[in-house]
Amino acid sequence: MPFLLRAAIVGGGAYMVGKRVQGGRDQEAAQQQQIDELQAQQQEQQAAPAAAPSADDSMAQLAQLKSLLDQGVLTQAEFDVQKQKILMSM
Repeated sequence: MPFLLRAAIVGGGAYMVGKRVQGGRDQEAAQQQQIDELQAQQQEQQAAPAAAPSADDSMAQLAQLKSLLDQGVLTQAEFDVQKQKILMSM
């Protein structure tokens, strides 16, 4: 009987560790998707410089950028660089 109890405890612990690892991977994937979306928006802006982005688009991008900074996805330096790019395109 002690063997079964020990096996249950070890199995339960392994299950919890696996869930925690998967949760971390899911969060990293979501953050990467947000970064990819922001980069795609910036590439679109650079590809068509003749069409200046509207102030609303720029403000939305700045808000998204700030959200990424607040979530810890971007560092302050990365935020500042991207913010400057958006402001220069206005």
